[in-house]
Amino acid sequence: EVTDPASIKAAAARVGEQLGGSGLNLLINNAGIAKLNLLDTETLEDMSQVYTTNTVGPLLLSQAFLPLLKKAAQGSPGSALSCSKAAIINMSSYGGSIASPSGWDLMQVVSYRCSKAALNMLTKCQSLGYREHGVLCAALHPGWVQTDMGCSAGHMPPMTVDASARGMLKVLSSLSEKDTGTFLDWEGNVVPW
Repeated sequence: EVTDPASIKAAAARVGEQLGGSGLNLLINNAGIAKLNLLDTETLEDMSQVYTTNTVGPLLLSQAFLPLLKKAAQGSPGSALSCSKAAIINMSSYGGSIASPSGWDLMQVVSYRCSKAALNMLTKCQSLGYREHGVLCAALHPGWVQTDMGCSAGHMPPMTVDASARGMLKVLSSLSEKDTGTFLDWEGNVVPW
């Protein structure tokens, strides 16, 4: 549970045990929720719940797993930033782009959009703060995918889970120093902030 600090701490401890003395090369923060509220019907409760899950959760998870990520990075001294060294990938959304608020007419999802814009800023901050530890940080938009969340507004997304996953794996394998602190889509294209 990404909103429960005790659960996060337990997960990090369990992963640490499974890794033995090794570090963790890749942390993908993928938990996310959305509330289908309009701008005029958004509530404090929904906004807070979505922000806590979509933005604070990835922050807390990254903090908890940072010692394992640092350990992995230290095991690859001198190598450039990459997902095979140590990386935090925050699953974001094109909906969090302030420069290009596409889909507004399709679904407003204000709390979701705001939480993903904040997640993008968190990613940028992580890239600045964790670079010295050898940890690459990037935000990744998986596309509009046929998942429970993607289909929740009553429209069928164009992309299958398999197509999105294949694209993201290709992007992850190609990330390098130049990509830390960026916001990319499943094809490796830069998404405007």
